[in-house]
Amino acid sequence: MRTVNSDEIVRAVRDMCIKANCHINDDVKNAIEKSVETEKSDISKGVLKNLLKNAEIAHTKEIPICQDTGMAVFFVEIGNEVTVEGDTITEAINKGVSKGYTEGYLRKSVVADPLNRVNTKDNTPAVIHYDFVRGDKIKITIAPKGFGSENKSAVKMLNPSDGLDGVIDFVTETVRKAGANPCPPMVVGVGIGGTLDKVTELSKKALTRDLDKRNENPFYADLEERLLERVNKLGIGPQGMGGTTTALAVNIEVFPTHIAGLPVAVNISCHATRHVTEII
Repeated sequence: MRTVNSDEIVRAVRDMCIKANCHINDDVKNAIEKSVETEKSDISKGVLKNLLKNAEIAHTKEIPICQDTGMAVFFVEIGNEVTVEGDTITEAINKGVSKGYTEGYLRKSVVADPLNRVNTKDNTPAVIHYDFVRGDKIKITIAPKGFGSENKSAVKMLNPSDGLDGVIDFVTETVRKAGANPCPPMVVGVGIGGTLDKVTELSKKALTRDLDKRNENPFYADLEERLLERVNKLGIGPQGMGGTTTALAVNIEVFPTHIAGLPVAVNISCHATRHVTEII
């Protein structure tokens, strides 16, 4: 059995918060660069180039890519042969978020109560999803989620008879309704299956997968490409300026479901789909 001190988790999470918000991932950068070459609209091509300039400035000066530095969402895999001493892992993650957002001068966007709306002043608490696996390591992935795009996400409990066409129509219509509000080009996370709560988690987790990696199942890999083509034909384009680059990718995650249901969730992200993973 391996023991990890909670202070190590605090330090790692603190650094991850800053890194995720100030340094755009290579997979996203590469996707934007590719879109500059394929975009049909000159105006939108210019928008994409400006997004790359913004990312370079953020990287060089270590300042946020976007003023909305998001609500801190974590996916944590804990090995069955590792224990955490000191604080609990949840306490350690929240301490790391507090340090990252205050010491990194990141915007604090979390309110303690959804109706009374008093700011917690350190962007805690984080939203944490846990999974217990074999091994002696802790894998932590952070995905800071801005709400310009989060607010345009949706979930629908389809009937099994709606089938594949129902899924495609719902995803496409959700993006169409979102329009320019999520600051496209978007990354579209899609969850299919499970239950109402599970499918939304799947759609969020889909956003943590690199854009150059397709679903391991050939059927869903093909569906990702079909949905991306459908979405890009909507003509919303970068920042709503029209063109052929409404989305950079569509990522799908699936889970078994009940015989009477077909849950589908769409979690939309802006082009700055931030995610960083550390293994302790």
